[in-house]
Amino acid sequence: MKAVIMAGGRGTRLSEIARDIPKPMVPVGGMPVLEYEIGMLREQGFTEIIMTLGHLGSVIMDYFGDGSGVSPATGKPFGVQIEYFVEETPLGNAGALLLLRDRLGEDFLLLNGDVVFSADLRRMVAFHREKHALATLFVHPNSHPYDSGLLIEREDGAVLEWLTKEAARPEFYHNTVNAGLHVLNIRVIDDLLAAGAAGKLDLDRQVLRPLAGTGTMFCYHSPEYVKDMGTPDRLAAVRRDFASGRVQSSALTHPQKAVFLDRDGTINEYVGFLRRAEELRLIDGAAEAIRKINDSGYLAIVVTNQPVIARGETSFEQLDEIHRKLETLLGHEGAYVDDLFFCPHHPDAGYPGERPEYKIPCECRKPQPGMLLAAAKKYNIDLSKSWMVGDSGRDVQAGQNASCRTALIGDGEYGQTLRVDSLLDFANRLPDLTE
Repeated sequence: MKAVIMAGGRGTRLSEIARDIPKPMVPVGGMPVLEYEIGMLREQGFTEIIMTLGHLGSVIMDYFGDGSGVSPATGKPFGVQIEYFVEETPLGNAGALLLLRDRLGEDFLLLNGDVVFSADLRRMVAFHREKHALATLFVHPNSHPYDSGLLIEREDGAVLEWLTKEAARPEFYHNTVNAGLHVLNIRVIDDLLAAGAAGKLDLDRQVLRPLAGTGTMFCYHSPEYVKDMGTPDRLAAVRRDFASGRVQSSALTHPQKAVFLDRDGTINEYVGFLRRAEELRLIDGAAEAIRKINDSGYLAIVVTNQPVIARGETSFEQLDEIHRKLETLLGHEGAYVDDLFFCPHHPDAGYPGERPEYKIPCECRKPQPGMLLAAAKKYNIDLSKSWMVGDSGRDVQAGQNASCRTALIGDGEYGQTLRVDSLLDFANRLPDLTE
């Protein structure tokens, strides 16, 4: 499969730092961002690369050549085959694709040349093919969803709506943001050509957004590292993350660490069985705690028993609204969860309106470890280096059954590794607890 790298950005917001080089050539970790991106592709077997160039494109061509040479930064071979497409007139960030149509395969990767990422793209390609998608978008939560473009998806991951930064949004929403890595099928280009598209094109607004609601564009969720370094502040943050090793270790080819979080009584106030979104209120300090977990290199993953489904007291849509509110409230405070797993089962019968199909013993209801094991399989998590944090013995036992270290919020003795006063107390201690 070929990879197309859009490397023609002018980098005007970085002009104070990089006046004479294009933005993809700004150094991070001792090499240009673009070289790190090419290395990530090569390591995963994507060795046929097409770059679209514009401003100062000769700097890129002189550095990389056709990909058969040796890196001036590392002294190692680039190990790829590079073709170039130089835009004589600006074509936006997608117009060149129309002119490259005959050089692309059935499916191809489409990447921004100014994004630092560490991701297992092979997983994304497999997902794309499993869905028979025309377009697959790498999506993740971020710390500012309130002013980001958002994607609203249906249960199978197909994009229903593409909300721009300026668009009105629902009161509560999932923190699902397009990260700038894509897999496209050639039919996307063919359909544009058939519709008479030509010249300058905007990838998001004119190519991808129109696919929302068609059932052909899907969200691929991943917690792996993907960040734009297009401003001085973002560049500084990316350089810090690179120096700490966080960038390199985030790919799911490497074992991950997670903090598994109970929901009720740990993140939000305990109100008994929480049945409606209006009942959800964050515990003071919970968002700050999760923000610190986000910054620590651990994944933040919620695992919660929700017997209200089996009891017939809450529908799946009502539960989803609760979780949309949770993500919205956290996002307003710069925090996010990387994923959320819930168990809808309850083994005891006899409730009015109960749903018999969920009144069963299961392996996911805590203290069983099923939700933690499912997350570990999905994200290649090393459970022995992870934590389960909750306010009950059931949470501690689930963590123990998954071979995690455990932290109990409040009083009690269940053999936990650590007792803490709150989630924020745990997060403040986490740097000293890390191996």
